[in-house]
Amino acid sequence: MNPATAADTIVQEITIQAAAGRVFDALANSDERVKWWSVPGRFQTKHVDSDLRPGGRWVMTGTREDGDPFTIKGTYLKVERPTLLEFTWLPDWQPDATETTVRVELTETGGATHVRLTHSGLATERSRASHRGWPQILELLKEFSERA
Repeated sequence: MNPATAADTIVQEITIQAAAGRVFDALANSDERVKWWSVPGRFQTKHVDSDLRPGGRWVMTGTREDGDPFTIKGTYLKVERPTLLEFTWLPDWQPDATETTVRVELTETGGATHVRLTHSGLATERSRASHRGWPQILELLKEFSERA
């Protein structure tokens, strides 16, 4: 990554003791994502609608800690099960938000999967600050994938 793009990018990594296909499904399957993408006291995902193919749209809705609704939507750019999922990301909680890109790379070795999440296009400090929850989301993904 060159310094010009590093400032607008968040990169998080984690290793999950589960097969890459299992982790991919937890990320890509609407029913599964609703089961784990929530943080008690912060937000609760209620529904995910997903057309899992390049060019397909997705939307995730739920409630924030104050009870107000939230929506995140985007378009799938790359879907290569079980190694790559890339999609655009547009949250409604930030009034000046612009569409950004999330890339999730999965590499399986010996039954464990290394996950590298890169969220790019976060042009402002406010945008970067509102997306610092990725480590917690990846921990939730890990817990769910390892349980299943």
